[in-house]
Parts: sequence; C-alpha cells; structure tokens
Amino acid sequence: MEKEMLHEHEILVIGGGLSGLRASVEALRGGKDVAVLSKVHPLRSHSVAAQGGINAALGNTPDRGEDHWEDHAFDTVKGSDYLADQDAVDILCKKAPEAVIELEHMGTVFSRFDNGKIAQRPFGGAGFPRTCYAADRTGHNLLHTLYEQSISGKIKFYDEYFVTSLIKENGTCVGCTALDVREGTLHAFSGNVILATGGFGRIYNRSTNALINTGDGAFLAYDVGAALEDMEFIQFHPTTLYGSNILITEGARGEGAHLKNSEGERFMKDYAPDAMELAPRDIVARAIITEVNEGRGIEDEYVHLDLTHLGEEKIKERLPGIRQIAMDFAGVDPVKEPIPVQPGQHYSMGGIFVDKDCETDVPGLYAAGECSCVSVHGANRLGGNSLLETVVFGKTAGKKASEEVKDKEVNESIFMDSVEKDRELIDSIVGKKDGILYSEILKELRETMFQHFGVFREGDMMKEGLDKIKRLKEKFEDVYVGSDDKKFNQALIRTLELRNMLLISEIVAIGAIEREESRGSHYRTDFTERVDEKYLKHTVVRKGEEAPELEYSSVNLDRFEVKEREY
Repeated sequence: MEKEMLHEHEILVIGGGLSGLRASVEALRGGKDVAVLSKVHPLRSHSVAAQGGINAALGNTPDRGEDHWEDHAFDTVKGSDYLADQDAVDILCKKAPEAVIELEHMGTVFSRFDNGKIAQRPFGGAGFPRTCYAADRTGHNLLHTLYEQSISGKIKFYDEYFVTSLIKENGTCVGCTALDVREGTLHAFSGNVILATGGFGRIYNRSTNALINTGDGAFLAYDVGAALEDMEFIQFHPTTLYGSNILITEGARGEGAHLKNSEGERFMKDYAPDAMELAPRDIVARAIITEVNEGRGIEDEYVHLDLTHLGEEKIKERLPGIRQIAMDFAGVDPVKEPIPVQPGQHYSMGGIFVDKDCETDVPGLYAAGECSCVSVHGANRLGGNSLLETVVFGKTAGKKASEEVKDKEVNESIFMDSVEKDRELIDSIVGKKDGILYSEILKELRETMFQHFGVFREGDMMKEGLDKIKRLKEKFEDVYVGSDDKKFNQALIRTLELRNMLLISEIVAIGAIEREESRGSHYRTDFTERVDEKYLKHTVVRKGEEAPELEYSSVNLDRFEVKEREY
C-alpha cells in the first residue's frame, strides 16, 4: 500500500453530524488524535434538518413550577411503550440539563423567554413544556455550534469519504477503509472507531430523511459481527408536507396548531382525548392514516395542520422556517391557510446494539446517535429526545473510546488486504457494461418498504414484502452504474449505499414479522394487542452463516412499573 493511503489516528469518527462532532470534541478534550470521516461536508449532515428542539428538565416555563428529570424519564419510558432500557433513560434525562447548558456555553443561540431564560415549548407525550428550541431551526444551530468547536481544535476532517468496510484484527476493530469520492481512490485508516452515521430512513419512499440516510453504520457494524437491536421499530412522523414529505416540526403542534380532517373536525379527540395533537407520534400518525382510510382525508391523501389561529406574529417569531417551507414547497402561507400534511418515515429507534458506555459487542467499536440503540427510545421516540441523545451519548462515546486507546503497532498487511478486497468490489461494479441500474432496484425497494412495512402492518403482507426484498437482493448481483470513472461517481456511491439498504430492509422485515404484537410504532392489524409476557424484549439480530439470525434479550426495567399506555 502506498504510504499516503494509510492514515493513522487514535480515534476515527465516522459521521459528521451532531453525534459525531460531539464525540470528536470530547475525544479532543481527552488529548487524542481525532479524525472525522464524512461522506458529505459535516454541515450537510442530516442533523442540520432537526427543527423542533431538545428536551431537558430545566423548568423555565413561567407559571408552570418546577420540572424534574424523573418526570422526563417517566414520559420517555411511557412513550417508548415500556421497551426502553430504564437505566439508559435515567442517564439521558439526568444529563439533559447539563448538556443543554453546555451547548449554550459553547455558543448555541437558543430562543428566550422575556425573563432571559432558555425558552421551552410543549411536545408530544410530555407532561411538561421541556423542549428547548432555537425558533424552528434547532438542529441547524446545534450543528453549527459543534462544528465551530471542532474546527477550533486539531481535528482532522476527511470530507466526502465514503467508508466501505471496517477492519478487524484478532477480533478487535482497528480501523476502516474508505473511498475518497473526489479522487476515486481507496484509503485505509487506523484507530478506535466511533460510528455516528445516522439512520436509515431512505429505505422508504416517503421520508423526512436526507438522501444520505442509508444505514451505512448499521451495515458496517453488522458486517464485522456486531449485533443490531430493535430494527423493526420505525417512527413515522405525523406531519410531513404532502407531496415532498419535508418535515413539519412537532413544534407547530407544541405552539398550538390543530389537526383537522376534510370535515374541519379536530379528529384527535377520538384517538387521544386528553393529549389531543400532543399525543406521541405513533398514535397521531395512525390517527391520520385512519382518517384518510375511512374517507375523511382531503383528496383521499392528507389532512390539514391549521396554524392560522396562532396569528402572524407568533408564526413569524417561533415557526419562521415552517412558514417558508410551506410557501416554497406547497404554495401555502400558514398565516392565512392550513398546511397539507401526511405521515412519513422519520426515525429509526433501532440500530447498533451498544451498552451505556456506547460500546458495541465488538472491541474497539463504538456507536452513538440514531445509528445506535442504547435503547432510550424503545418502541417509540418522543420528539425532542433525539437531539438530546446525540449530544449526551456522543459525549459518552468520545470519552469511552479515548479511554480505551492503546499504543499498538499498525499491521499494514491487514489494512492492505481490506483495501484490495474493497477495490475488487468497486471494480466489479464499475466494470460492468450492462445490467440493472441501481435506481430501478432502489425505487422498488422504497415502495416495498412503505407498502409492506409502514404505519400499519399485517403478517401475510410483510411476508410478501420480505420475498420482494430477497428478490431485489438477487437483482443487485446484476447492478451496474453506467460509468467506469471512479472520480465523483455518485452512481457508484448510490450503489454501495443500496447494498447497505437491502440488508437493513431485510433485517427490519424479519424483526417485524417475528414480533406478533402491537407496540409503539410497530402496529399489526392481525395482532392488535401488546403482549408483554412474550414480547417485552429487545429483538437482536446478528450475522449468521447464510442469513441474519434473530434472538431476544431482556429489557432493563427498574424505576417504572410496566402499565398500559394511555393519553
């Protein structure tokens, strides 16, 4: 291997979003040599699209009294339909106030109440207004803050590097290989690896996710023997813009927006009479789909999110981004008329199994953020907890990976072998002159996932969907990209992503079929009840000899008794 193709660092962070940057900052604080590999510029990471806010029991809302982390924890566990690990939830909620204040001290410009304190708004499933926000561009503000912190230190950024595989030596993860998208060359990297690659929402055709959210981290971890957990639990956000599925933040409902059907009726009174529009996302998404399916949708496709009664001043102050999105992409000014919305895939509760220190079951490999499953979300995530998870457990991952750094000789032959293996894979793809275009397979995969593994699920339909996924995996053997130029070959990158997505889709399907109950975001029309006796367990999938192998593990129950979830 050419010397310049092997890069030696102590910490390798794969992913440049909030989790990755928070991990990088923490590792740098620990005095480590840190590198960040990202397939896009970090400020193009999907974290930038988060709108509504970040949860913390600060108790800043005037005339509402004190808020407590234990109440935040209870709301999180209840919202998870009791599948969250309660010891991990305790960590998340205890550290939330400290995390938000730390971000503020780093430079995040939060919205403020008149008394100068960080403003907080209500969010679904929460018993207290504890979602801190920066208008409706919270993720944007947080990501820029952490990027500024990162570039102020000696962190090495490898922007537009697509990681193709992880490297193991004697059972330990020691680095990775990556394709330089600009030059078309393969490189090897040594160091402790933190995966922070985000979710896999683009396996669905209706998604709020960026095009880059293709499950790369989950694939990489699974491929070297790490377990994936609870992959069947997919969150569908109730309010995405009809036609484009751009996110319309839960913050809109937190500010008082109403959901209305074709008859102008606030239909949530029939589904969650106490919480109304601020019920958890899984409940609201099912309610909207039910209204449409029963003939009360508008044009048999969507419902209305009505902000008009909030007034122009409040909309412009607290939801300026949403107003702009509605005007630009739907031709609707929410000051004057309602926004057309429908559910769309939004978040993956499952991911790479990690413990409370963000360690996978492969030594030397760590994960944080949406690609991981420390299981603070269980079967359904509360809005405002995802941004919180990125910074709380991103920090944890950076700290733990730094503590585990050991002086060791780099075995160049292992890295060379990995590069050669990936070069053969890439050459086999770009070398084909004909076959099936990746785009054809991708389109069918996304349609299959939404049709067969969407908001409502049924056994025979899911089995049919799994058969389609397996056929698409066979078709992938004949995929080609139409160009043998490796420089800036985006079709090649999309094809490598498709490889990841096909596997992730199969694992989602297997877990969903085997879980014969309804819990949180996983709602089966043929098994409508929650079955704690059999399924109050995590789904665990590992790489088998020929196919994914599924087993179950226990949920960590501690502080809160398992009850029915009522809103």
